[in-house]
Amino acid sequence: MKVQNEKAKYIALLRGINVGGHHKVPMAELRAEFEKLGFKNLSTILNSGNIIFEAKTESTDVIENTISRHLENHFHFPIPTIVRTSETIYDLLLSQPFEKVNLNKEIRLYISFLKSDTKPDLKLPWTSEDGSFKIISKRDKNILSILDLSVSQTPKAMEALEKHFGKDITTRNWNTMEKIVKKL
Repeated sequence: MKVQNEKAKYIALLRGINVGGHHKVPMAELRAEFEKLGFKNLSTILNSGNIIFEAKTESTDVIENTISRHLENHFHFPIPTIVRTSETIYDLLLSQPFEKVNLNKEIRLYISFLKSDTKPDLKLPWTSEDGSFKIISKRDKNILSILDLSVSQTPKAMEALEKHFGKDITTRNWNTMEKIVKKL
């Protein structure tokens, strides 16, 4: 049983901000809005909506909904939010899911975060017809994938993820996740 008022560390992953000049959200303003929600020890990573924070131990669903509603009210556009505990992120990185991948400058490693535990309509591992995109596994509400830019310069990876898992998803490069863990 968790003690009331116990603090936990979380990572909020925002979808669709600061992309192509649309839905601009300055990181300083984002941190200020998180502070208004009572979150502490805030840190943003990159400009794409990755926020580490401490909060009272609570369901990630409750935290996601609180953040999404507040940010939409403040910025005047929807900001889908997915929250993970620091333990979940640590466990994913420590599992080294890409350790057997032969890396080169054309290979991109990704992790996608689902809002709910959607069951895919495909068998994993899965590879796109042209071989440029592979979904190697799904762990709880997290999808691990590999993109090979040498096969296709116009990858449809995000379209494939949305087709098979739905639109309540956000994706990060594995390098971004490593940066997040260094700040935890």
